[in-house]
Amino acid sequence: MSRFSKKNFQPLDQEEKELMESIEKEEWQPVKNLDMEKKAAIQTARNTLKKDKRINLRLSQKDYHQIKLKAIEEGIPFQTLIASIVHKYLNGLLLPKFHEEDLKKRAELANTQTG
Repeated sequence: MSRFSKKNFQPLDQEEKELMESIEKEEWQPVKNLDMEKKAAIQTARNTLKKDKRINLRLSQKDYHQIKLKAIEEGIPFQTLIASIVHKYLNGLLLPKFHEEDLKKRAELANTQTG
């Protein structure tokens, strides 16, 4: 019998669907030393999230005020917002608006040329 009622829970994407199917097929096995694995996972998370480096950053007054306003809108400290922006940029998760619009235009152009 399935652990999930498909009527009540729909997967968000293909990856989640595959994960649910894997669990339902009982393909997952418990780890041998749960406490050790938990401690290792916690330590990895701590190391990943640890903010142990400081930088000095000079911004124009306009950019500084815009960052402060955006942080207030988001409800987070402005240093946290700056760190988040840097993190997203370095991991390829931050695209400028013009880039998204450019991708849409290129897709439209490709469709008109092929069709």
